[in-house]
Amino acid sequence: MKFLRAVKEFFRKRMVALKRKPQMIPMVVLAVTFLIYSLNLRIVSDTTARINIAGMGLAGFATMLLSILSFVCFLNAFPHRKPVNVPMLVLFFLMQGIVGFCNKFYSSKINYMINLTIVNDGRDKAKDMLVKNPFILKALKMLNVHFIFIVITVALVALLPLYSKLLRKIKTSIDVAGNDQMGAIEISNEE
Repeated sequence: MKFLRAVKEFFRKRMVALKRKPQMIPMVVLAVTFLIYSLNLRIVSDTTARINIAGMGLAGFATMLLSILSFVCFLNAFPHRKPVNVPMLVLFFLMQGIVGFCNKFYSSKINYMINLTIVNDGRDKAKDMLVKNPFILKALKMLNVHFIFIVITVALVALLPLYSKLLRKIKTSIDVAGNDQMGAIEISNEE
């Protein structure tokens, strides 16, 4: 029973923290989005080196750079105990849009190379090339997952005013026994 009360209190405290700072929800998703790309940077680099189509390296670099800078913009857009910094929020959305564009550009170059290999050398040659270089398909799958997380992050930031109001409606106060009889307490005058 004591364990259940401790768990309940833990979740109540987390809910209170979320009510005070609802922007932590999109920030966590933004961090996950950044980690998806940065932890798979080796397969992106290997794919760029193997395919080597113009603009792929620049797209990978821009994705990494703007992912880091969008963190800075996000943190500056929601300063502690101050109103939202609108220019930083607009810059955040702009950077996320560019990251999404670079992501799709890079994915299109991978698909172009695969289709070009199929047209020029046949399906067997393309399949053989992908078997010898499995990181190409891993990079393509990772970029698709990364793009989905970019869309989720942008949606969470855009819908922040809506769900922050919903979070505030959740009751997190503690009912203390005897609190309802505060008016009945008499203060005696001792001399």
